[in-house]
Amino acid sequence: MRKFVVARWALFSLLPLFLGHALNSQTPTRTKYNFNPGWLVLVGDPAGAEQPTFDDHTWKHVTTPYAWNEDSAFRVSIHDLPTGVAWYRKHFRLPASAKDKKIFLEFEGIRQAGEVYLNGKLIGRHEDGVMAFGFDISTGVLPAPQENVLAVRTDNRWDYKEKVTNTPYHWNNGNFYANYGGISKSVWLHVTGKLYQTLPLYSNLGTTGTYIWASDFNIPQHSVKITAESQIRNDDSTPKTITYTAQVVDMDHKVIGHMSADPQTIQPGETQNLHAEAVLNNLQFWSWGYGYLYDVVTTLTVAGRPVDTVTTRTGFRKTSFANGMVTLNDRVIQMHGYGQRTTNEWPAVGLSVPPWMSDLSNRMMVESNGNLVRWMHVVPWKQDIESSDRVGLIESMPAGDAEGDSKGRQWEQRVELMRDAIIYNRNNPSILFYESGNKAISEDHMRDMKPVRDQYDPHGGRAIGAREMLASSVAEYGGEMLYINKSATKPLWAHEYSRDEGARKFWDDNTAPFHKDSPLYNRNQDSHAIEDVERWFDYWHERPGTGTRVSSGGANIIFSDSNTHYRGDNNYRRSGEVDAMRIPKDGYFAHQVIWNGWVDVEHPGTHILGHWNYTAGTVKPIYVVSTADKVELKLNARSLGFGSQSSRFLFTFEKIPFAPGKLEAIGYDAHNQVITTAELKTTGAPVGIRLTPHTGPGGLRADGADMALVDVEVVDANGNRCPTALNKINFNLTGTAEWRGGIAQGSATPVPANIAASDAHSNAANPTPLLHEDNYILSKSLPVEGGINRVILRSTPTAGAITLTAAAEGLKPATLKLASRAVPVIAGLSTEMPSAVLTSYLKRGPTPSTPSFKITRTALTIASATAGSNSANTSASYDDNETTGWSSDGELQNAWIEYTLASPDTIDELELKLNGFRQHRYALRITVDGVTVWEGLTPTTLGYCTLPLKPTKGQHLRITLTEPPQDEGLAAGSKEITGKVEVSGIAPVAKNKPTLNIIETEIYKTASDPKY
Repeated sequence: MRKFVVARWALFSLLPLFLGHALNSQTPTRTKYNFNPGWLVLVGDPAGAEQPTFDDHTWKHVTTPYAWNEDSAFRVSIHDLPTGVAWYRKHFRLPASAKDKKIFLEFEGIRQAGEVYLNGKLIGRHEDGVMAFGFDISTGVLPAPQENVLAVRTDNRWDYKEKVTNTPYHWNNGNFYANYGGISKSVWLHVTGKLYQTLPLYSNLGTTGTYIWASDFNIPQHSVKITAESQIRNDDSTPKTITYTAQVVDMDHKVIGHMSADPQTIQPGETQNLHAEAVLNNLQFWSWGYGYLYDVVTTLTVAGRPVDTVTTRTGFRKTSFANGMVTLNDRVIQMHGYGQRTTNEWPAVGLSVPPWMSDLSNRMMVESNGNLVRWMHVVPWKQDIESSDRVGLIESMPAGDAEGDSKGRQWEQRVELMRDAIIYNRNNPSILFYESGNKAISEDHMRDMKPVRDQYDPHGGRAIGAREMLASSVAEYGGEMLYINKSATKPLWAHEYSRDEGARKFWDDNTAPFHKDSPLYNRNQDSHAIEDVERWFDYWHERPGTGTRVSSGGANIIFSDSNTHYRGDNNYRRSGEVDAMRIPKDGYFAHQVIWNGWVDVEHPGTHILGHWNYTAGTVKPIYVVSTADKVELKLNARSLGFGSQSSRFLFTFEKIPFAPGKLEAIGYDAHNQVITTAELKTTGAPVGIRLTPHTGPGGLRADGADMALVDVEVVDANGNRCPTALNKINFNLTGTAEWRGGIAQGSATPVPANIAASDAHSNAANPTPLLHEDNYILSKSLPVEGGINRVILRSTPTAGAITLTAAAEGLKPATLKLASRAVPVIAGLSTEMPSAVLTSYLKRGPTPSTPSFKITRTALTIASATAGSNSANTSASYDDNETTGWSSDGELQNAWIEYTLASPDTIDELELKLNGFRQHRYALRITVDGVTVWEGLTPTTLGYCTLPLKPTKGQHLRITLTEPPQDEGLAAGSKEITGKVEVSGIAPVAKNKPTLNIIETEIYKTASDPKY
C-alpha cells in the first residue's frame, strides 16, 4: 500500500500547470479546499525537517486528521499515551486560478503545540492544544506550477510550556484531556480575492469573520429579525466601494430572505464591519432533536460584480435563562444529557474520525432522549459542534480548564482561549452555555469572562457561567458536580452525576462471566442502569413546576466509555451509557424512557433491563424502567403480578423464576389503560455470525481517513442475537482498507507496565500502574460481549474492493464485501468536503407549542423566622442561596427554628437542604401551629430531602432537633474512589453536638394530582 501512495505522490509532482484549472473551471469568488489529503508524518525530531529539500520519502503517508499516537487509544491509560515530537509535511501546488489571490491556512486544532513552516520559513506557532488557528500565506506561498512544502513540528508533551512565558497550560492535564498528538483535526486552505470577508480565526490572524444573529422573535408567528455582520478587509492597492448583501437559504435550497447595506468605501489596508438586517417570516426554529439549519450567504459586490461570497450555516432559536429555568423557543426545557470528554474518542483512532461518525455518536445522545452535551474541560472540535447543530443537541462549551481556578498567565490563557472559541463558534445554534470553569472561579475572574462574551457574542442568546458559582452575581448559570441545586433566579444544573462505572460485558449477577456487582465504581449493567434511574429521579423531583425554586436538571457523566480519568478496574473509563464503540448498554435504553419529555413525562415508554436467556433453575429480580403508573409482568402470557414502584420510574419484581419464552412488561396509566409495553424473548443456541456495515451517506470514501463500522453478532438459527454469547471472533481483511479493530475487556496478554516508559516528561503519575491490559486494541481476534461487538475499517487513498471475513469455533462464518469510491485530489487539494452530504436530524419535530410542565406543588411564602439561637441569621435558611445557612448554637434546647408564612394555608410538604446531607441524618419534629405533623430521622441525600406532612392548615411551622445528628456514612452514588469524603454542604458537621444546620427550607402545598 505504501508503494502505491508514494507512486501517486510522484504523479502529483509531475502535474503540469494546466491541471490546476481542473479544480476551478469557472474561477469562483472564493474557494475552500480540503487540505487533508497527502500528508507525511514521522515520529521524532530530525534536524532540517522544515526544509523543502529534506528527504521525506520514507515517512508514513496519512490523511489528516491523524493522531500519530492513535495506536495507543484505549490500549493504555491516559497517563501512558505516548508523547513527544512528531513532524508532519505536505507537498502541494496551488491552482493557476489562485494567482495574485489571498491564501489562508486554517487548522482546526493540533495537540499540543505546533511550529509551522512554509518552504523552509517559520510562519508561526500555535500552542494551546485546543483551538483553531490560521495563517495568511499569500506572500510566502509559491504560485503554480511550483511545489510548496508545508512542515509542522508538533509537540504533545504533558509538561509543554508556552515559549514566550514558560507557562504550562492548565488544561494539558493527564486526567481529563486524552493526549492524541499531532494534527488530529482537519486542515483547510482558503483562496479569496484581495477584498474579502475575514475568517473567524483570532489566533494568529486576529480576525473575527462573519456573525449571524436573530432578534425580535415571534415564535407563534415564526417571525424573526436576522442580522448578518461581516468583518471586511481591503488588501488591494486602491479604495473599493462595496455593497454588502445577504441571502437566507432554507434546507430545500430556497431563498427565503434578502438584506443589504448601503454602499461603503473601504480604503487600502482598512478593515470594517458591515451589517445588513431584515425581518423574515415562516422560519423553522432550531430545537432539541430538530436540527433545522439555514445557509446565510453574505456577498461583497463591487460595480455590480460579486467579488467575495461566504456561506455560513446556522440556525435560529430563542432562549432565556431566568426564574431558575432554561427556555428554548418559549418552552421550558430541563437539562438532561451527558458530560462527555471533549476528545469524544474511539479505540485505535482517538478523536480523528470522519464527520458522519461524529453524527452517529452525537445523534445517539439525542436518540437516548438526551438534550444536552456538556463537553468537558476544553473547547470541542468544530466537527462535533457542527454535528450537534445537525442532530439538535444543546451544547455547553468550555474554554480550557483542568479543575479549579488559575492565576497569572494561566488565567490569561484561559480568557484568550474563550475569546478565540466564541469568535470561532458563535454562529453554531447548538451552543447555549459558555463554561468559564470546570470548577468555581473567583467572582473577579467571572467578571473577566463575561465581557468577552458581551464583546464577541452579544446577541447569541447564550448564558455564561461556570461549575458551582451558585451565589455569583455575575455568572448566568451554575451547578455543582454531583449535588442537586435549586434556584428561583439563574438556572442551576448538575455538571456531572451518576458517575459509577460498568462494563457492557457484565449483564448481572446471574450471567457469565458472573461479575458480582461491587458498587460504587465496578457495576454490572443491571446495577448501572438502576443507578441512572435513581439518580435522575433526584433532579426530576425538583423539576420546573414543583415550586418557586427548581432544578434545571443535570448531565450524566459520561456518554461513551473514555480513555480518560477512570475509577474502576480498567485502564479506561467505563461510565458511559454506550461503550467506546457506541454499542448501547442498558442505561442507554433506561434514559430513552425517563428522559422522553422537555420537563414532565410526555411520551410513554418501557424497558426491561437485561435479557431472558438464563440456565434452568435461575431465580432473579426483574427490573423494569417505565413511565407508566403501574407495570404488570407476564411470562408466556401468565401474569406474575405488579412491580414495586420506586424512584417514580423503576419497577421491581422480586424472585422471578426463569422459564424459556416471552417475558412481557405491560404499563398502565392511572385509569388502568395499557399505554406502553416491552418484551424480551429467549433466543436459541448460537449457530453463526452476522456482519452488518455502517458507512456515511454515499458509502466509503477512498480518502485515507473515512471509516466503516462493522457490527459482528453471534446469532441463533432464526437470526436473533444471542445475548449471553462471549465467543472470540477471528477476522481477516483484504482489499483497500486498513484494520483498526475494536475493543473488549482486557486480554490475557497485558502490555508491559509503563509502556512508553510512563514518559519522563509526564506530569501525571499513573495511580494504578498495573492496569495495562491492551483491551484487544488492533487485534484481529476479539470476543463479542453480550453477543455483539464492532470493528473499524479505515479506507486507503485507493478506491477498490474490500472483503472482511469473521470466523469462530463452532459457528458458521460470515463474509462482508464493501467497495470504496474514489475522491478527486489534485496536487494535494480537494474540493470534496466530507461533511457536505450530511443531513440534519429532524425526528423530534419543531418545538411543541404546548406547556412542558404542569404545576405539581406551590411554594408558600415565608414572611419571617425566629429561632432558639442565632435568630439574626434565620433568613439565610430561606434566601435562595445554597452557600449560606442558619445554624443553632449547639445546645439542644436551642435547636429549633420557626417559620411564619405570609398567610395561613394548608401545609402538606416540607423540603430541606440540611448541612452534611450526604452522610448525616437529623432527628426532627415538625409542627404546624403546635400540632405535630412529622417526626423521625431525615434520609441522607444528594441535596434535598422531602418530608411528607400530615396536611394541616396553619401559619407557623416549627422544626425542632430532638437529638444530635447521626453519621450514616455516604449516600449512595457519592463516594469518591480515593475514599475522601468531601463536605456536602457549607461547613463540616460538628460531631456529637446537637446542632441544627439548615441551608434551605421550602414549605409546600401540593397539587391534587402531583404524579411523583
